[in-house]
Amino acid sequence: MITIESQLEERDKIVKGLALAFERLLESKRANNSELVIIRDGKIVKVKPADFEKYNLK
Repeated sequence: MITIESQLEERDKIVKGLALAFERLLESKRANNSELVIIRDGKIVKVKPADFEKYNLK
């Protein structure tokens, strides 16, 4: 039987993994000077990694 505690631990691992993947994505985009494609206010926009961090869009 899966306990709530084990579910919380697994959820925490998943969240940490997603955060790590996102940081690696930003590093890659910075290194290649390429843009991130995000949705802002319901519109698809391209943002440079520096601008993404500048406006704290994390």
